[in-house]
Amino acid sequence: MQGRIVEYVEHGKFICAAVMEEAGGRLRLLNQNGREVRLNPNRVVHQGGQGLDAGASHDLLLKTLQDTDARRRCLSLPVSLAEIWQLVAPEPGSGFSPQFLAELCFGGPASDDQVAALLRAVFADPLYFKFRDNLIQAHAPEVVAQLLAKQEEARQREETLRLGAEALAALWRGETPPAWPELDCLKIIADHYLYGNEAEHWELARELLKAAGLTRPHDAFHLLVKAGRWRADENLPLRRYRVPVAFDEHCLAQAREIIAAAGAPSAAGRLDLRDLPVLTIDGASTRDFDDALHLTEDGPNFEVGIHISDTAHYLAPGSPLFKEAERRATSIYFPDATVPMLPSELSEGALSLLKDQDRLAISFLVTLSPEGEVLRSRIVRSLIRVKRQLSYPEAEVLAPGDRQLAALASLSQQLWRRRVQAGALILPIPDLVFQFQEGRVSGVSLLEVDTPMRLLVSEFMVLANTTAASFLADRQEPGLYRTQAPARKRLSPQPEHDLYVNFKQRRFLARGQLLTSPKRHDGVGAEQYTTVTSPIRRLLDLVIQHQIGAILAGRGARFGERELHEFASLITAAQTRVNLVRQLRHRYWLFTYLAGMIGEYLPAVVLDTRNSKVQVVLRDLLFEAELPASQAIRPEPGDTVRVRVAKSSPLDDSLTLEW
Repeated sequence: MQGRIVEYVEHGKFICAAVMEEAGGRLRLLNQNGREVRLNPNRVVHQGGQGLDAGASHDLLLKTLQDTDARRRCLSLPVSLAEIWQLVAPEPGSGFSPQFLAELCFGGPASDDQVAALLRAVFADPLYFKFRDNLIQAHAPEVVAQLLAKQEEARQREETLRLGAEALAALWRGETPPAWPELDCLKIIADHYLYGNEAEHWELARELLKAAGLTRPHDAFHLLVKAGRWRADENLPLRRYRVPVAFDEHCLAQAREIIAAAGAPSAAGRLDLRDLPVLTIDGASTRDFDDALHLTEDGPNFEVGIHISDTAHYLAPGSPLFKEAERRATSIYFPDATVPMLPSELSEGALSLLKDQDRLAISFLVTLSPEGEVLRSRIVRSLIRVKRQLSYPEAEVLAPGDRQLAALASLSQQLWRRRVQAGALILPIPDLVFQFQEGRVSGVSLLEVDTPMRLLVSEFMVLANTTAASFLADRQEPGLYRTQAPARKRLSPQPEHDLYVNFKQRRFLARGQLLTSPKRHDGVGAEQYTTVTSPIRRLLDLVIQHQIGAILAGRGARFGERELHEFASLITAAQTRVNLVRQLRHRYWLFTYLAGMIGEYLPAVVLDTRNSKVQVVLRDLLFEAELPASQAIRPEPGDTVRVRVAKSSPLDDSLTLEW
């Protein structure tokens, strides 16, 4: 081999070299770059048959090698591997000598340069052939097809990266992008921002952002806002956890059928209660009215009717809207928006207990003593008509001079007292309400949850739910029961309005469960409990309404034990997801509000001091946070302190407080 020109591959590039010496199983070479190297003979890809003048000077040898390399590079450019492959493809996998294929390519006896040129072409484009064990093997047609597809994918990716980065950069500057690639770059960016490395094209998204110079943590978010894909206050948790929002055409078609049917409901097989003084009491912004009340005097006692929209009558299991309710499991109420379980045309229209409209209902008719003792109860399928639609503030104003409202309020207080005596653990923590102006948070306030009218509604809903649970349990019919074990520790025997006590008490509560057999709910103070009063908003209530409605109609329970187990699993999983989405959105608006209060001091109640941290709850915002322990300030649990808002980042979901 000494004195011959050989070629080897280094870093994917062919190198021409002259063999100066062969000893010890190694070759000493002078390569075209003027370097002397030692090489294993196995690395030689091509060996020429013509030798070099051993007495030639170093410079002449180097020029010969460089000229040979240039010549072979030029010869390799017009080589058509596709044409050669077409000739030999009928024998895929067969090995051909480089000499044979070079002769096919160049048409006649092939020179060293032509053979080397062919090899260079094979290494440069591995689409049709591969070099192994000094032979060139043809790929099978299906392999070529796969490699072509990969090449096209790589081409599209490069085009996407080039055009996409230019378009994103232009968009960021506020300019109209000159062109967009076929792939939707903004969707790729959005998916990466939402799902990180779990997104389908996360690597491409990172390269696009880097090439466009958008490398800060939330540049992608602001880019999508600039592009009009997202709003400045986009509900990211809703997107991240893929909560369904829109309804498909099958659901909307069924909704139209229900609207038509609900326009003239029939009293056939139902108790006609349209003459009763039925009223609703809800929040001022409520649009979906699924429960109503009435009260009539029965000698010294009272009959109270708790009327629930008979949603189950219209939503048969297996129908598009029932399946959609199974997907959603519940309506979601955010500070700034609502995602309903059912289309708003139904939840706020045909199924809503609107004033002066005839509606099908499931009515819980309960006779109570003035002391709130349940004397008897029955559940009926009914037809009702709401006479009054009141908001909580309106009801509060009317109650002192309104016999019906006053009696309902008095009875609700008695029901509440009886539940407390039965061991109910009631934590009257206010609701935090956000005020919005032009889409931004303009303020927050605390809304008491146990005002007389709110207590009135909540106690009668608890009464209906308890009655529903007893109805199923007494008949030993399958059901879904909400249960809760006793708290690990009770801090007060009676309900408190002390923020410290209530927030501490929450830490000792047992986790609620959804079971198919009755069991005590300690928080409610009931031996068995379910929910049936919000079938427009909750799948659980819709399922229980189906059970009760079918029994009342004489058909027996609609769902069996196995189906109810499946519902329980579905509802529990969905509720966990919804609670997280709702909590994250609440935190977003709270941190947005606090971002405008940097440097201000807020009152906070100390909950605990441990592990070099002080845990507090912001008194006017009902938000739990922590601060590092301070040597200068050593508060005790229950103390009220002042803390400074140091940093608040809604997009980072972070809040930093200081002393």
